[in-house]
Amino acid sequence: MGRLTTHILDTANGTPAAGVHIRLYTLGDVRQLTAEATTNADGRTDKPLVADADFKSGTYELEFDIGAYFAGLGVAGGKPRFLDTVVIRFAVDAAEHYHVPLLASPWSYSTYRGS
Repeated sequence: MGRLTTHILDTANGTPAAGVHIRLYTLGDVRQLTAEATTNADGRTDKPLVADADFKSGTYELEFDIGAYFAGLGVAGGKPRFLDTVVIRFAVDAAEHYHVPLLASPWSYSTYRGS
């Protein structure tokens, strides 16, 4: 059975991004909140966001509250701040492991399918 994991790296400071609130939504006929977590000191969630029988093939959205994280560090990225909530939409096959990291600064972000 598959699972979905994530982590966040603060590329502006070269550190994991701790304390970032994350929401996972399942997309279908309706958008449904599936999981919520906050990153730990390593920028990771303490457990997979969804795994095993709860992990279904389909389309998901991850929301990362990265603007609040950088505002908490005193770096707004502009006024108004440039990034607020980063949303990543992706599709999965539930038989596989998906790792969706976020690399972020106050002004940009990138992601990829990790291992």
